[in-house]
Amino acid sequence: IESGVQDFSLKRGESKGIRFLRFNTWLNDMLELIKPHIVVYEMAHLRGGHATEILVGMTTRIEEFCESKNIEYSSVHSAMLKKFSTGSGKANKEDMMRAATLKFGRVIDNDDEADALLILEWARQEFTK
Repeated sequence: IESGVQDFSLKRGESKGIRFLRFNTWLNDMLELIKPHIVVYEMAHLRGGHATEILVGMTTRIEEFCESKNIEYSSVHSAMLKKFSTGSGKANKEDMMRAATLKFGRVIDNDDEADALLILEWARQEFTK
């Protein structure tokens, strides 16, 4: 499995909308390249603040792009993913990276990449009959 992270951080002076334009381009490119049957993502927590605003924006784009391409999509709550991956719904980032490292047999030292890989594993078990 090939994995990594994609950074959509803004550069100095860029508007907030640029992040979503970059995400749209990346998402469309990935959907065209991979041609998935389903896209599974971590559910955004509605705790308020900047991170929530970004995640909700990205979630709506995932749903929109998947609908336009007739791709199934679903989300997983972080506590459910943590419980699935480590046995505890309160696992921290290090626990999740350790779980991903054990599951995938290589060092995963980025918590976002660990989460993505563990979402993949959760989706395989949840959606594969």
